[in-house]
Amino acid sequence: MKKSFLFLTALLLAAVACAQERHIVTTDGVDLYVNVKGKGIPCLYLHGGPGSGSYWLEKFAGDSLEKHFRMIYLDQRGVGRSTSPADGNFTMERMVKDFEEVREALGISRWVTLGNSFGGLLQMGYALRHPSAVEAMVMINCSLNMGMNFKTSWCPKACEFLGITDRSYYEDESIPLHIRWDSLITTLNSSDLMWKMGFASREEMDIMNSSYAEFSSWNSDFSEVAMRMDDYAEDFTGATAKVNMPVLFIYGTRDWMIGPEHYKMAAFPDMMLQSIDAVHLPFFGDNADIMKAISTFQKKYRLYNPGEAL
Repeated sequence: MKKSFLFLTALLLAAVACAQERHIVTTDGVDLYVNVKGKGIPCLYLHGGPGSGSYWLEKFAGDSLEKHFRMIYLDQRGVGRSTSPADGNFTMERMVKDFEEVREALGISRWVTLGNSFGGLLQMGYALRHPSAVEAMVMINCSLNMGMNFKTSWCPKACEFLGITDRSYYEDESIPLHIRWDSLITTLNSSDLMWKMGFASREEMDIMNSSYAEFSSWNSDFSEVAMRMDDYAEDFTGATAKVNMPVLFIYGTRDWMIGPEHYKMAAFPDMMLQSIDAVHLPFFGDNADIMKAISTFQKKYRLYNPGEAL
């Protein structure tokens, strides 16, 4: 009986060690929600949206990712379970400082970053400012230039789904990008066609959206301003040549939000490029191709803790 009790206690302690919710207060007073789960080399998840939060990835792909990494799920400032800055500071510089303050609070010297969609911009902003803190980057259907994504894929594909043949309004660069983008999103939503832009089915979009219903409140302050900020309109394609850490760049052949050929803009010197037959959000159902690519990447660059067998 005593041995069984000790064994169960050990399992409980191990579970506590692998899953830890935290609230980390930044130097400018923002309460950041962080959840640490899994084992292996630390990996900071930089979510997209902007403003989608980290919970949905944890819920639908966490079991797989946490076998590879010690995942750090962070809701960015002004998103989800995190609070907003009193001074409205959502700049890239301040975002990056948040990441550093989270890293220091968790006692991590170097980590991997994992991003999706808009998260790719944050990965680039962070890697360029703090290369010594980033061991490697995993980029899954990531943007390097949002304006380019809209022009080459988002807009033409959305117009195709909506049956719009005259795209002159949406291609008029004298109109702010966020206005043209919002107009297409509104029309797609009212036509019940938004799912075609990023999901394999309408049901998948409903499943993801249902995850937000689990919260009584959700902070959307960042999502209200991000697309209007010059910081996130920056073209990072040229800067990829300056990022020297290993990069796993995964792109979906049916990713209409970023564009199935956006990978051609990436010029990382040490890059493992991997295509997958998938949509923009390939985390529902079978994600074996993604996990296989991550395993190969980890083994190639020895991205695991000393003594850990892969």
